[in-house]
Amino acid sequence: MLYPIFLKLSGKKCLVIGGGNVAERKVLSLLKSDALVTVNSPDLTPSLQELAGQRKINAITSEFQEEFLDGCFLVIGSTDRADINKRVADAAERRGILYNIVDDPGQCNFFVPSLVERGDLSIAISTNGRSPALAKRLRQKLEKEFGEEYEGFLKMMGELRERVVRSGLDMEKRGRLFEALVDSDLLDLFRRGQGEEARRRAEEMLKEWIDI
Repeated sequence: MLYPIFLKLSGKKCLVIGGGNVAERKVLSLLKSDALVTVNSPDLTPSLQELAGQRKINAITSEFQEEFLDGCFLVIGSTDRADINKRVADAAERRGILYNIVDDPGQCNFFVPSLVERGDLSIAISTNGRSPALAKRLRQKLEKEFGEEYEGFLKMMGELRERVVRSGLDMEKRGRLFEALVDSDLLDLFRRGQGEEARRRAEEMLKEWIDI
């Protein structure tokens, strides 16, 4: 049984072995998390070359050496060479580093889930490495169910939560208020493009619970 977790990677050194399209996707995802990314490959996609030229990533073009893992928080192996992938996994295991070898569940101590993102809403789907294709299909279904309206709604809820917490309302009443907001038609208003009306109604609901 795996333990699901989201990691804070800001300022963490992360290494990607490989320079193809898969490596590029991994790099872009890590950069979104504000990780400090190093790519190790003699050949890089044009996009990775551009990122290296802009100093947004560090590039090492020589063949993988274990010392490249010095100071790393995690490493992702995405080469088409089984010998290099095994060296990466074995070295990371010895050092107690998180490691993922793409398309090789047996050489991973973590899996990267398929992800649906709507602003601060993140829904992760994992098949424990059994079927990335199924995880992809489930993600596509969820993307249709959870539209862009969730981004605006969740942003509003975060702002309201800060105000409610500052108000001193006790935890039991806070929980009831937040559930009332979520169960109301506010999300439907965002779905119809009526964000301002949703905010107005949310303010009215707040007045019933706290002095504002």
